[in-house]
Amino acid sequence: MVSLFGNSMREGLVKYHKCGGEDTLKLENTRTEKDSEPCSDGENTAEPAVSLEDMYTFVNHRKLRFGYTTGSCAAAAAKAAAIMLFEGKQIETVELLTPANVQLHLEISEKKVTRYPDGSVRKVLCGIYKDGGDDVDHTSGALICAEVGRIEKKDSEDAYVVIDGGNGVGRVTRPGLDQEPGQAAINSVPRKMIREAVLDVCGKAGYRGGVSVVISVPDGERIAEKTFNGNLGIIGGISILGTSGIVRPMSRKAMIDSMRVEMNSLCRQGGTHLLISPGNYGEEFAKVLGIYDMRFFMQCSNYVGEVLEMAEELEVESILFAAHIGKFIKVAGGIMNTHSGEADARMEILASCAVRAGAGIDTVREILNSNTTEDALAILKNGGQELFERTMEIVVDKIMYYLARKCGNSFETGVILFSGKFGKLAESENAAMMAERLKRQKLP
Repeated sequence: MVSLFGNSMREGLVKYHKCGGEDTLKLENTRTEKDSEPCSDGENTAEPAVSLEDMYTFVNHRKLRFGYTTGSCAAAAAKAAAIMLFEGKQIETVELLTPANVQLHLEISEKKVTRYPDGSVRKVLCGIYKDGGDDVDHTSGALICAEVGRIEKKDSEDAYVVIDGGNGVGRVTRPGLDQEPGQAAINSVPRKMIREAVLDVCGKAGYRGGVSVVISVPDGERIAEKTFNGNLGIIGGISILGTSGIVRPMSRKAMIDSMRVEMNSLCRQGGTHLLISPGNYGEEFAKVLGIYDMRFFMQCSNYVGEVLEMAEELEVESILFAAHIGKFIKVAGGIMNTHSGEADARMEILASCAVRAGAGIDTVREILNSNTTEDALAILKNGGQELFERTMEIVVDKIMYYLARKCGNSFETGVILFSGKFGKLAESENAAMMAERLKRQKLP
């Protein structure tokens, strides 16, 4: 069996070893086939994909299943429909390799074939039910459909894919999100997964031409009423999401317990200085900063306060947070659980920092009316670089104040703030030194 703890998904998989008669978890740096490099003799060193059926988190004698995202469902449904359309096969299951190098074997729960008057196939729809594992998610159990058809144009040199959202898939109405206003709320990674899956089928079938893929969720509009999509300006349905293709169980206790296990493991390996981020984007940004050794990296999800408490208990010497401002602006207001269901004063906190930096009433009002922190940052930018930089300095100062207050100055903390649009925004005075210390830290 494969058991995953904390952020181990970032490396693809964790190997389960038996050592000296005892079962132990050994974290290994593995990479997906796309990222692997051949050995000197030309042999590929990529680790084989792991099956989802073998993935779980085991905490306090409770076994929690992993699941798969709406993005994986959409890509798999599109692949299945493409196989039926271009290869003429009737299939009951479909396989999909996720970005996390996890192999999915999914049942096709709905199939519909639309034909031309002459009986030839015009388009095919396939549907797959999302299984979120033991994660509490409103989209678990939703039927995710993909309808695939040919675009009636002359063949081009290569096949190409046009993706859109249909019934039950939200439509973006405000700027600052992954997709531009007017686009279907199908995020970038799922779009890439869909495109690659369909093009792979086209290549095998020898089809060169346009392909239309329309993703739909029959119950999507009702499900979306239980989500925060309306607050974000996404109307008409749910979003098709996922960066790894896999859903990790988000039970609060299970998450915190698994993070404790992971931090304890890092400390036992000599990790007295840690790099921590709320999610995957922080890890990628750390690499941009030149921190490539991720053996002392972990994710804290929304649980900033809990991570600080366990770090004090485990006698960690320092934590450098690399965080998106959308999460950590809340910490600047003393909010230590950044989940939107716990508290959301992002614009109020950012606006107050802007006031301290000298922003005028019109700028402050625009910030308060913003939909996302990315929108608010653009407004600050329009107020001039000096205002922008001063506001970010104040945000970082407030974050540092509340981090120190939470951990009682029992260990050193630092922070690097970034955004998807503007890159690095600001950092604490000690951040560069802490980053260098992390680079030098080695396993014993």
